[in-house]
Amino acid sequence: MTAPPPHGRPAVIPRLVRAGAALVAVPCLAHVLWSGLAHRPVALAFGALVALGELTRRADAEVREAAPLGAAGALAYALLGEVAGQAAPQGVAQTVTVVLAASLVGSVPYTARGSGPVLDHLARRVLTVAFAAVCFQPLAAQGAFRDWSGPAHALLLIALLALTTLCDAVLAAATAYARTGWPFGPLLREELRGMVGITSAVCATGVVMALAVGVAGLWALPVFCVPLLLAQLSYRRYAAVRATYRQTIASLARATEIAGYTPAGHARRVAELSGAVGRDLGLSGAEQTVLEYAALMHDIGQLSLVDPVPAGATASLPVPEQRRIALLGGAVVRQTGVDPAVAVVVERQADPCRDQPPAARIVRVVNAYEEKARDAGPGGGLAALEELRLAPADDYAPDVVEALARVLSRGSLTEPAAG
Repeated sequence: MTAPPPHGRPAVIPRLVRAGAALVAVPCLAHVLWSGLAHRPVALAFGALVALGELTRRADAEVREAAPLGAAGALAYALLGEVAGQAAPQGVAQTVTVVLAASLVGSVPYTARGSGPVLDHLARRVLTVAFAAVCFQPLAAQGAFRDWSGPAHALLLIALLALTTLCDAVLAAATAYARTGWPFGPLLREELRGMVGITSAVCATGVVMALAVGVAGLWALPVFCVPLLLAQLSYRRYAAVRATYRQTIASLARATEIAGYTPAGHARRVAELSGAVGRDLGLSGAEQTVLEYAALMHDIGQLSLVDPVPAGATASLPVPEQRRIALLGGAVVRQTGVDPAVAVVVERQADPCRDQPPAARIVRVVNAYEEKARDAGPGGGLAALEELRLAPADDYAPDVVEALARVLSRGSLTEPAAG
């Protein structure tokens, strides 16, 4: 769940990003309107490719690169100096204008439906393409790369794209920080980790397109965009399977609520707050997934109890009983076929915190906080947090408790429901 920014914090960063994109785009557009398009067939071909990529993008805020084909086409156009062996540098202004116009055309359906942060997406696209074009196009127009061929030219393009993706990662992390209020450092680290995934594929496709068009001409575009389209289709199928998988886990986690062992919404609240704490501590995407699943299923061991614990508050039970329930829960999770790492987190959530994996420490602290704050009634969050801080050293990891305090201080999640 995306958390709203804390009250009163101005959205300065998105405004600065949009203003920067506007300051870049307006002069470029004016220059092209005054001087006209150079190499029109090339501009139209790349514009159509970028527009197609935008039309096929995913309107999903959780996707790191929503329009991989559009991004690859835009970067390839920014790094294009030759077409079929003939020099054809188009300049920075034309590169930005063509990419912006094509992105606007491709974003029309999403703007009409109001789906996704289209304006922020376009601003990032303009700034990253402008950065790549400024690094390459002026030197290409002067013939600086005329003697660069083979591996040297390819390595140059890869180096420029690496710098461009670093720039885009900073912009993405800054925008996410302004939107969610989560710490900038972990957000940037997560963006940099993502560079080894879809970002690497986008950069590689952009380099191959630029090199192929330089040798074979515009016919290389449809040939080299097909693999990325197929990869995008496969990723969509994978995302659909993953969504179904998560829904199955969430439904299984609700078994304790339906049976009356835990209060309604307890597992969901623990999962949401655990995810926020995990992001604050800088967990990777894979670790966040394990944490989410384990938080959803952390009480599944209570189904083995003959007499339910009042309100499902296992934090108040003796430690041996907590461990027995945790081990039973881990055994149930292993039988479901879920990632074994999830079962490890579930069965070790009652161990001393020094012996727990990071995800188990987080689930233990958040579950205890949710139970104590709920029992304390309205306004009991501060008392519950102080109780966690004053607990024996082996009970709750101090760094996790402080991360929880930071999350709560940002006001990103509400108090636990009473009752």
